Amino acid sequence: MPGDSDGRVLTHYFAEHWPWIEIVIASGNVTPCPGDMPGKATCIGKPFDDRMLQQRLTETLPDNKQLEQRKHAA
Repeated sequence: MPGDSDGRVLTHYFAEHWPWIEIVIASGNVTPCPGDMPGKATCIGKPFDDRMLQQRLTETLPDNKQLEQRKHAA
């Protein structure tokens, strides 16, 4: 994040104030250490494509919040 912003602090703020949301961090520069992010937050490294993102979300989201399979036009 630019300036003095810190994504790790932001994830904790969101987890504390809106605990029902899922948190996904995308970063090309930082790999979080254990304890850097709230327990239910997940991180995906850049660059990534839609298949990688969908796979990570499928692995981490609770069953009741799973994404519907996207249909790709052939």
